[in-house]
Amino acid sequence: MAYTAHIETPLGDVILASEGGALVGCALNGQPGHRALVDADAPERLDEPVLARALGWLERYFAGERPDPRELPLAPRGTSFQHEVWSLLLDVPYGGLTSYGELADLVVLGRGGGRMAAQAIGGAVKRNPISIIVPCHRVLAAHGKIGGYSGGLDKKLWLLAHEGIRL
Repeated sequence: MAYTAHIETPLGDVILASEGGALVGCALNGQPGHRALVDADAPERLDEPVLARALGWLERYFAGERPDPRELPLAPRGTSFQHEVWSLLLDVPYGGLTSYGELADLVVLGRGGGRMAAQAIGGAVKRNPISIIVPCHRVLAAHGKIGGYSGGLDKKLWLLAHEGIRL
């Protein structure tokens, strides 16, 4: 069964989505694709266990704690390549940064060689359906440039500043 919950955060309204006992989405209201996270008929249930845990995670995060994303059952929908990239995002620590190029190098290393374009990584990062929790905001473009963020650059800068990163 699929459920949703809307919560208010320092960044505005966030929609959480669960299905089958796992978190499948966390998106800022208005973020491209946020409506596609869930079935339009999914009932609103903040007391659903996974959504309640995700809410607690977000409350701790916004209170300045450093909760581990892996403490939540995550099940983002995507391709195997996207899952490969999203898994790498989980390794970027609170207050840490990486780049699309560094992620491409890690994908190549994990595959035992070959080539990977940073643009392909960017496409997977952009499609991360579990924003904030799976920390795509910690990815920068080449030469330390801010790059993009589907929730808006102002939100990305806020999240980075919240984690103590000043660009």
